[in-house]
Amino acid sequence: MDRGLGRGINIGNALDALDGGPELPLHERYFDEVAGAGFDTVRLPVRWSAHAAATAPYTIDPAFLARVDAGVHAALSRGLNVVVNVHHYDELCAAPAAHAPRFLALWGQIAAHYAGYEARLGFELLNEPHGALTASRWNPLLAQALAVVRASNPDRTVIVGPADRNDVAALPALAVPDDGHLLATVHYYAPLDFTHQGASWVAGADAWLGRGWEDAGDENAVRDDLAGAAAWGRQHGLPLFIGEFGAHERAGMDSRARWTTFVRSEAERLGMSWAYWEFGTDFGAFDPERGSWREPLRRALLGDPERTA
Repeated sequence: MDRGLGRGINIGNALDALDGGPELPLHERYFDEVAGAGFDTVRLPVRWSAHAAATAPYTIDPAFLARVDAGVHAALSRGLNVVVNVHHYDELCAAPAAHAPRFLALWGQIAAHYAGYEARLGFELLNEPHGALTASRWNPLLAQALAVVRASNPDRTVIVGPADRNDVAALPALAVPDDGHLLATVHYYAPLDFTHQGASWVAGADAWLGRGWEDAGDENAVRDDLAGAAAWGRQHGLPLFIGEFGAHERAGMDSRARWTTFVRSEAERLGMSWAYWEFGTDFGAFDPERGSWREPLRRALLGDPERTA
């Protein structure tokens, strides 16, 4: 894997689903859809912490590891890059000191398991550090986790992102280790009252229903946010990867498509790779029930004309 991941999509809510949340079966045919549509990369969010022992040596459940393997193999066998991360480790974010040894042990197992895999597999150390895992705590833990990975994977692409849920504005507080195989990630969901309108897990989100996205002020905000991220990347000599961006299904489709088109095109203009959130649940660009892409979103992401076949 070089450090430009091109155009990607998250297979979200398959290996990372939360109790009571949407869940996507990890069907192989979905990888056919992704590759056939023209994406370059699959990001596989994985909730390892829900499938590993609570005490040392924190062994990962072999049956769950086999499920992750199936997703990795499905992506690689179709010529896709694949990013495997640690997703939804909320206990680590709530109590960093207590969970840091387990987090490092998880990465020791993951890295050793995939050490022999081809270079198109990359690792992302942690999705959206937040809560008590502030920059002052996350930066040294990030460096420790990278050292654990490098013990078995000296040259593999590793993706690092800032605290405060990988927010663009948090990039200046990210301490970047001296390593020639890193890529920096941010997530982009601005403005939140548009992208998360009606989202059940966001307090007050129903009050945002009907919020459109269409004026020059909205566009200028995206330009400013992403230009700032790109400038930080140039300063640090790091490629930028927008690992998540998307708008919830309860937003109007016309506005969702406009926002998605604009964020995607600005990211590409600035030389950033990206992965849309997500494939087939509440932000999904693909409709599993109909077995087809939601054309306004597919065109927004890939920019090609509507298909007839």
